[in-house]
Amino acid sequence: MENERFVTYYKAQKIVPEEEWEAFMASLRQHLPTTFRVAGTRQTAATLNYTIKTAYVTSLSNVEFEGQQIPPLYPDGLAWQFNVPKKALRKSPEFKKFHSFLVFETEVGNISRQEAVSMLPPLFLDVEPHHKVMDMCAAPGSKTAQLLEALHANDTPTSTSTPSGLLIANDSDHKRTHLLIHQSARLPSPALMVTNLDASIYPGLKVPASINGGNDQRLESLLFDRILCDVPCSGDGTIRKNMGIWKKWQAMDGNGLHGLQLRILQRAMKLLKKEGRIVYSTCSLNPVENEAVVAAALRLNPDFKLIDVASKLPELIRRPGLTEWRPAADRTAEETFNTHEAYINSPVDKSRSKLTEGHWPPVDVERYNLPLCMRIYPHLQDSGGFFVAVLERTTDTVVHTTPNDKKREAEEAAEISETKKPRLANDPLSGDAIPEAAPSTGTDSPDPTLKPQENSSSKRGKQKQNDAAESVGGGVGGQFKENPYTFLTPDDPDLLSCIERLHLTSEFPSSNVLVRNPTGDAIRSLYITNEAVKQVVLNNDFNRIRLTAAGTKVCSKQDAGKGTEPQFRVLGEGLPVILPYIDPATIILGDMTTLKTLIESYYPLCSTFIAPFRDIVEALEPGSHVVRFPPGELDGASLTHEIVLPIWKSNVSLTLMIDKKAKRSVPLAGETAPPEEGKVQGADPIPVEDDIMDEGAMKA
Repeated sequence: MENERFVTYYKAQKIVPEEEWEAFMASLRQHLPTTFRVAGTRQTAATLNYTIKTAYVTSLSNVEFEGQQIPPLYPDGLAWQFNVPKKALRKSPEFKKFHSFLVFETEVGNISRQEAVSMLPPLFLDVEPHHKVMDMCAAPGSKTAQLLEALHANDTPTSTSTPSGLLIANDSDHKRTHLLIHQSARLPSPALMVTNLDASIYPGLKVPASINGGNDQRLESLLFDRILCDVPCSGDGTIRKNMGIWKKWQAMDGNGLHGLQLRILQRAMKLLKKEGRIVYSTCSLNPVENEAVVAAALRLNPDFKLIDVASKLPELIRRPGLTEWRPAADRTAEETFNTHEAYINSPVDKSRSKLTEGHWPPVDVERYNLPLCMRIYPHLQDSGGFFVAVLERTTDTVVHTTPNDKKREAEEAAEISETKKPRLANDPLSGDAIPEAAPSTGTDSPDPTLKPQENSSSKRGKQKQNDAAESVGGGVGGQFKENPYTFLTPDDPDLLSCIERLHLTSEFPSSNVLVRNPTGDAIRSLYITNEAVKQVVLNNDFNRIRLTAAGTKVCSKQDAGKGTEPQFRVLGEGLPVILPYIDPATIILGDMTTLKTLIESYYPLCSTFIAPFRDIVEALEPGSHVVRFPPGELDGASLTHEIVLPIWKSNVSLTLMIDKKAKRSVPLAGETAPPEEGKVQGADPIPVEDDIMDEGAMKA
């Protein structure tokens, strides 16, 4: 594991003191510790974390491997790191059981296998439930999940709150947006939207002034409180887990991405409100992708400043940002240049490198407070390499650029050569994909087209919208074929039928229910959003913003058998969202014996249950119902806190409407064996839509 170019270049940058160089390089050659984060709402995560501590960490606390023990990190102790190679996880008896537990809980969504440094950017954003948040380069979704958890800080173990804020998760790769949607479904949120756009030219969104905190309904640009720019980068900070970097690394990787990174950060600056916060981050060690981008953005946007977050996460060992660096102009990195002028006067081939003045430290570098940036090095805390900068907007002033500034911006925009542009299939202009040499990821014009999408007819007037869906979308990806979202009116017959069947109260936000159906098709699923998401959908053309998800699916229509009309049922993933609106008198009370039967059998007959539960369910009409299980004990297992689950009643039997993996994650304390041994595990169930005719089916 050697690369002379890497050593030559980073020694020239002086990224670590000379006396730390050997320790730094030695850490890069070591395996990366296994890290994971306990996901979900705070109370749910606390429950699972208790299981980890009591059932596993206790038995592992006296076990050492290569001199390393398991230390906790992350706020509230909800993330864990242990320095054990993956092969040891499978071979060591002490760790094998724990490994099985991790694999299972990851599959059902209770645990996120995420590198420790990757968890940092959302923490520095300080998201609150009322914030309007954007994740500009969101896929695959681990950081998006953290942002959602922050928005839903007021959730309970059984029901989801409806935050007044919103989260727009964006990615330029259409396939990756669907992975993002799948990941986000683990925490269903009416406040989530997913778009498929080039982050560097993300369009302005129109919303009523009230969404921005105003007092009227005139349309204005949506401004965000928090924006995460975890941008595409060369990724050499991940060298401990991506060993191929040792062979392929060369300095030009970072040079070619600098312009894209700057454009994404500048676009975020235009979308941020006064006193809003941006976190800019990369998994790169290269100052050209880090401090150089931040300095150039601050120079062009004087209403922004870096802020000091030294008091945040005090246990995190970090180093200050650099104020000096020397870009290289060729693959060998044998020659670096102290200034842009020195580079211009050198004999190197300028057509290949295309370095701009922004690649170098500005002359007045001190004014930008770059030491407030944070550098995370592998040898400091046994982690990957990472860079984080936290910026804040200080005024509402519009920045007036000078001709020289415009020239510099034009140079920055043109600097990515064709061989280094991130590219996707059929998408040569995408600003969010990964260049071949880089193993990691990672527009102020108003929209003149405003298309409110409300109606109440049985056809729901979708033909015009469907025609739009077949048109070519802007930004990335070529043709955009997603169906638009159509909000139902509160008096829509299908919606009224659903409300009646599911016993929803008058507080149910029936004006925020939408559908997504091809023209003329009967409604199959209902989605719900909060008011902020609704206004974005209503006041912006879905094709222009390439909307791929909005809100969360809560109900689906189910065939009820011969001679019976199809009716809506509550989805497992949607139950936490609509539970606060279900009439409490209609929620059935279960017990531990009932829960055990429902978990162990797919279609138990109503007659097999014991009274009083048997008498209650036999009297119910066929259809969707909800059961509440209070804490209790049975045969050495205990339910430590209340859970609420959806069931479907046919004429003679019941079905628990969660999939097999979710069944096995129902929180029965005292059952700690690995899942493959047939035991039930400790965490709140992560419900997934499950067709009752195929109990194992999982649908996107």
